[in-house]
Amino acid sequence: MSAAAPMTESRPAAVRVLAVLLALTALATASVEWLNWYYATDGGYPLFVRTAWALLRSLLFLVLIFHLWRGRHGAAPFGLILAVTTLFALARLVVPKQGVPAVPGIIGFGVVVVLCLTVVLLLYRSASVQEYLARPKLRWWISRDGLTRKPMPPRPQVPGWVLTTRVAVFSYSALMLVACVVSIGRVFSGEVTLLPVVVGWFVFALVVSYSALFLSIFLVKGKAWARWLLVLLTLLVLVMHLPLCLLMLGVDGLVRDGGPLIVAALLALWGLWRAGRNGHFTPTRPAETTTRAPAAGTRT
Repeated sequence: MSAAAPMTESRPAAVRVLAVLLALTALATASVEWLNWYYATDGGYPLFVRTAWALLRSLLFLVLIFHLWRGRHGAAPFGLILAVTTLFALARLVVPKQGVPAVPGIIGFGVVVVLCLTVVLLLYRSASVQEYLARPKLRWWISRDGLTRKPMPPRPQVPGWVLTTRVAVFSYSALMLVACVVSIGRVFSGEVTLLPVVVGWFVFALVVSYSALFLSIFLVKGKAWARWLLVLLTLLVLVMHLPLCLLMLGVDGLVRDGGPLIVAALLALWGLWRAGRNGHFTPTRPAETTTRAPAAGTRT
């Protein structure tokens, strides 16, 4: 067995620092969520659901570390969406329904804001990180020389704004399901007549999930019709989700559960606009081949 290529990939210092920052962000986010739960006096079932979801979201930072460590191009948009939605998810936990937030919660939220901003800046402004995410990936190959590690053939790079849109639309169903689960508390409180609304909300969130998955496949391929269908899907989600939040959860629920979805929708629409502006949806024409006219024959 030979080793024609290095056995390990060298990672820049900026990538290692970013991985440490992501781990610290996950730990800080989980700590602030626990502090908020400890100091909360008016939480109840809605706070329990939102805290559980926020804790699960904290684990996504570990998934982001994995994508970063493997040098995957989608780590940057994934980190952007995760940072933005984490701040909104944490803010709705820190701010109580009545009174002022607890001081430890405010301090912890400020720390998470600084960490998330630093993570986004490193993902998008660090030349070392950008170069690491764009370089060819190394894979193991079995050849006559044995087991070697060689770079894979380069693939066409998907524009970053397309990946941002893809991650944003994937978050629609998760944000809707959180609000839907929170609204189940009213059914448990005796308002059984609201059960069909909750079930319809849940089914709609699942349909949105599969629709976003289907359309995102063709979005990456540059299909213009997928772009417009994603715009319609985003508008439909807003038209359905926001009134349901107001109906089932009141103004407080509209702000806490509708706000993050509005931000995700704006990021998705912005990504679609930027991708179209950069020519991602412009069909490529095959190169025209010019044929020279045959020389005129001589008279006989």
